[in-house]
Amino acid sequence: MTIIIDGKACANKILENIKLKTSKLEKKPGLSVILVGEDPASTVYVNNKEKKAIESGFNSYIYRLPHNTLKEELLELINKLNNDDNTDGILLQLPLPGHLNAYDFLDKIDPKKDVDGFHPVNSGKLFLNEKPYAVSCTPKGIIKLLDEYKIKIEGANVVIAGRSNIVGKPLAAMFLNRNATITIAHSKTKNLSEITKNADILISATGRPNIITKDMVKKDAVVIDVGIIRGQDGKLRGDVDFNSVKDIAGFITPVPGGVGPMTIAMLMENTLELHILKISRNKSC
Repeated sequence: MTIIIDGKACANKILENIKLKTSKLEKKPGLSVILVGEDPASTVYVNNKEKKAIESGFNSYIYRLPHNTLKEELLELINKLNNDDNTDGILLQLPLPGHLNAYDFLDKIDPKKDVDGFHPVNSGKLFLNEKPYAVSCTPKGIIKLLDEYKIKIEGANVVIAGRSNIVGKPLAAMFLNRNATITIAHSKTKNLSEITKNADILISATGRPNIITKDMVKKDAVVIDVGIIRGQDGKLRGDVDFNSVKDIAGFITPVPGGVGPMTIAMLMENTLELHILKISRNKSC
């Protein structure tokens, strides 16, 4: 019988624990989010992050900048937050407007405040199997889900469809660090179904609805769907054809209610951990 992985329940448990830990701190953790422009999806995401931060007992600071913000202005704000003692985590909401290149800014965020884990220092530490200040939220949430459901990672054959810097690449490093065997598939991969059918754990993060079908999945495989696409009917869909794949998978995440809630929970966890690290550094000085 297929087990539906309940990301919402797992996330709520983590958030309750974060709230409890935060209530015992002398000072609240501070999360600063920068939103450039008025992208509707980004606005929704930022509002959700603000809500969860406040519910977790954090101080939440939202910096809403106009679409025509100049590079120098955004860099000035990032530098200001790097030096702000009330800010433990800095999140630059992506995507940015077309005239701004994300990589001109992500590596300017202090790696000790890089709550998204995108800074080259944090990415590098992850690939070297050293402890980063923070790990990218979605990959971290996926690993937490697997651990919550006691799914064995060591020795597993893992296939990741998608090679983004946000999900695919850091997730591959996390699996390697846990002694899994990794295959990364992407838009140029030939015979995708032959590769996915060998996966004990199949992760799809392509953003292409229903690209993973029943005939591409090994019986009793663990299927994690990172995709989230809103169809013309307004309904959210994932990369995986859930209704057919759930008949063959051993474990599967739904969309919505799977990976999504875990991503925000990991953002809160990263903020708390960065705050505690700062306290530790201050005590040792």
